[in-house]
Amino acid sequence: MSPTDRIAPLNLTSAQFRAMGHDLVNAIADLLDSFGGRPDTTGEPPAAIRALLGQGSLPEEGEDPAELVKRATELVLEHSLYNGHPRFLGYITGSPHPIGILGDMLAAAVNPNVAGWNLSPMASEMEVQTVRWIAELIGYPADCGGILVSGGAMANYVGFLAARHSKTPWPIRERGAASADDGRLRVYCSADTHTWIQKATDMFGLGTAAVRWIRTDPEGRMDLAALERRIETDRAAGDHPLMVVGTAGAVGTGAVDRLPVIANLCEDQGLWFHADGAYGALAAQAPGAPPDLEAICRADSVAVDPHKWLYAPLEAGCALVRDAEALRTTFSYLPPYYRFDEGDGEAPISFFEYGPQNSRGFRALKVWLGLKQVGRRAYLEMIGDDMALARHLYSVVDKTDELEALMHHLSITCFRYVPPGIDRSDPENRDRLNAINEAVLARMQAGGEAFVSNAVIDGVYALRGCVTNFRTTRADVEAIAELTVRLGREVVAGA
Repeated sequence: MSPTDRIAPLNLTSAQFRAMGHDLVNAIADLLDSFGGRPDTTGEPPAAIRALLGQGSLPEEGEDPAELVKRATELVLEHSLYNGHPRFLGYITGSPHPIGILGDMLAAAVNPNVAGWNLSPMASEMEVQTVRWIAELIGYPADCGGILVSGGAMANYVGFLAARHSKTPWPIRERGAASADDGRLRVYCSADTHTWIQKATDMFGLGTAAVRWIRTDPEGRMDLAALERRIETDRAAGDHPLMVVGTAGAVGTGAVDRLPVIANLCEDQGLWFHADGAYGALAAQAPGAPPDLEAICRADSVAVDPHKWLYAPLEAGCALVRDAEALRTTFSYLPPYYRFDEGDGEAPISFFEYGPQNSRGFRALKVWLGLKQVGRRAYLEMIGDDMALARHLYSVVDKTDELEALMHHLSITCFRYVPPGIDRSDPENRDRLNAINEAVLARMQAGGEAFVSNAVIDGVYALRGCVTNFRTTRADVEAIAELTVRLGREVVAGA
């Protein structure tokens, strides 16, 4: 190495970068244009994917970067599941908006560490603004605290930890969550709550036995009379009810708990009200949304997922906490090596004080760009359209002889294939119908024509179509119903 110059193999000249970047952007644009004419997945088994990569050891010498990016582009663009495909109605993963794709590239170019303000001045202020806009979009107080995180689970963890810190009747930071003399902390949620609650109680010291799973009614909502009885029983036993989790869009069925009643109960009992709105919160102000969603504005904390119904590329979750100071006091530690200069005037925010991460990427840019591109009205219209398409799917299924419509909430419709001549009401036929629909799902997911997932409703195995995709049309959901009938017939015939 010369005294003044260093040649680093990872570096590229500006000419190399431009040429490779242009080729990559063109390939991505071609992918976005091709969704309607290509399968949503290749359906290749793990062995085939591994064979494409090769199983050799880490190479001793490097490769030409232009050829390497070209090869990586082919591998990724030609051998993936495309959740941007108009007939992807599988998991609650939004179709990534193109401006967010560009936003991720721009964010990576600057590569700010959005931990301390001095490390990321523009990125930090964009995140502050993005959090405020998300709060406004769902009707939550705009002066709340908030932070962008990796996704719904992490957003729920942030709300959970804020509740644990705020409502535990002893100094939990010093003493921890478990004490034989203090009684057990208890958290309450619907039996259909996402598994994040088990991970939270496990990781954060309460233990999974702290979860009180409350049964649901026929519409998938938490039984609130059972909730009140459970809280009373726990108090009488010397335990400490801590928080109630209201589900704003169950992952399996889209069901929304009776959030106004939960809010009243939590206020009366001095409990923390956390709304798991990772899926459904963003529909709160949209046309056609269930009225109970409006009460999300009364929650002490809310989990929201921009990479679901704001169609941002992964990863982008958001935790909102009504009391910004409660969020900061939950996470803030100030060792000597984190003394950032706050400058003059209003103190800027350093996000490492508001969440579990220290090093943090620039997640806000892609979300900020989408919100700026279309604005509040268009976002709510797109979310409303997704819900209308799911209702249309329910209607089509309900009118199709060999399909049974089971449940519809938000933008999720659950249904199943029922062969002619089978009495769907006979419990003895349940196992056979479950097996048939499992086989239908396996064929559909591997076939590439469309992609749905599954739910289990009172022991009934259901196909589950979830529309969080701005590319999906009425023709697409109608095609899914037709495909289900065709695949169902093939399964029954043994073809």
